[in-house]
Amino acid sequence: MTAHANAPVIIKRKKVIAGGHHGGAWKVAYADFVTAMMAFFLLMWLLGTTSENQRKGLADYFNPTIPVNRVSGGGSGSFSGDNVFSEEELAQSGSGASSVYHSDNDKSRGDSGVESDPAGQGQGAELDQKLAEVADILTGKSGESMVSEELARHIVTRVTDEGLIVELFDLPGAVLFQGDSDRPTPLLEQLVDVVSEVFALATNRIAIGGHVHAQPIVRLNAPVWNSSTARAHAVRRLAEAEGLKATRIHRVTGFADRQLVVANPMSVRNNRVELILLR
Repeated sequence: MTAHANAPVIIKRKKVIAGGHHGGAWKVAYADFVTAMMAFFLLMWLLGTTSENQRKGLADYFNPTIPVNRVSGGGSGSFSGDNVFSEEELAQSGSGASSVYHSDNDKSRGDSGVESDPAGQGQGAELDQKLAEVADILTGKSGESMVSEELARHIVTRVTDEGLIVELFDLPGAVLFQGDSDRPTPLLEQLVDVVSEVFALATNRIAIGGHVHAQPIVRLNAPVWNSSTARAHAVRRLAEAEGLKATRIHRVTGFADRQLVVANPMSVRNNRVELILLR
């Protein structure tokens, strides 16, 4: 008898798992989770480090309805819009048809299209500085004021996206117009004289807007529209008489009592005229 005859018989049973091997499924799920978290933190970083214009540019980049055009469109016609100048078909990021001739501020700037000051130009900052200098001359912040203290009480200046706004307004006991008429007082004539002299230092176009306070009673034919428009034209005539070129006047508008500066709609402080040195 050989040794092999007494050897024990070993039976090896192999356990079969239904459905195959799943030992690496958790790795795929974990990789998806890490990718999602990375995208989330990247989004949060972009929201915290970009400006409003940059975020608008990113949104336009991923928006399939935005054509490759300086004026964004959002219609169903050619180039994703019935007309690239149709205000009703443009996306909110476009400039729209608000002006027949758009200014450079309405156009894309720089490599990204949203740069406020492309390299090598510096026009925006330079223009802001010039407008601020004109405002300083009126307010006396530059050291030399062309306005007396009595006149300075009626002047407020501010630089906005539209340009330099010089606001001339009424004070109790010192009004710019006689009663509710459009006849200027000597005070207004002096103010317009000074503002015209300062505006002559620049060549920008000028806009004039008239504002009046609300009437104490409701009338069928409210005079506020005619009054505000007439006062704006009265200031225009005074400015032109002081040597301001008529060709620089871009628009003359009456705003009635629709844009108040104080809570009380009947306050005399709402009686004002705005002369805007446009960008």
